[in-house]
Amino acid sequence: MEKIILGIDPGTTVMGFGLIKVENKKMQMILLDELLLHKYDSHELKLKKIFERTLSIIDTYHPDELAIEAPFFGKNVQSMLKLGRAQGVAMAAGLYREVPITEYSPKKIKQSITGNGNASKEMVAGMLKNLLNLKEIPKRLDSTDGLAAAVCHYFNMGSETAPKSYSGWDAFVKANPNRKA
Repeated sequence: MEKIILGIDPGTTVMGFGLIKVENKKMQMILLDELLLHKYDSHELKLKKIFERTLSIIDTYHPDELAIEAPFFGKNVQSMLKLGRAQGVAMAAGLYREVPITEYSPKKIKQSITGNGNASKEMVAGMLKNLLNLKEIPKRLDSTDGLAAAVCHYFNMGSETAPKSYSGWDAFVKANPNRKA
């Protein structure tokens, strides 16, 4: 059985993403890329670009599932708000195309890839290079963070400790009644 998993590391400066194909329990990288958003002044335009790029990836590669890094808790409330919006827009694109979505904490992703929840981005990228036989690691590690979300999802599929998954808008609303206006 073949499965394609899209992993996204949301951001309002750079959104990293990676796609893997899993066939006969073997992973193969399909895509490793990033969306550069720093050239856009408007936060709303950045969100639009995230939505459009996520839809484009979904429409091109037809992933079976989407794994996304959940925002981490930081001290800067404005940064958290912007990151949460970026994540929400990427999730909305997946939900719009009815792609099941699973969120993973940054710690869970690092733990799944390296065995250490406090691993550096460089350690995660190095392990992905070995796992997927990548020729080189990109200069910016946002793309490998997106790829790590996809690989983490593969490693955690079927696990009882896997985080929340949403198969569509109805499932999301039902699981999050306090988020409705």
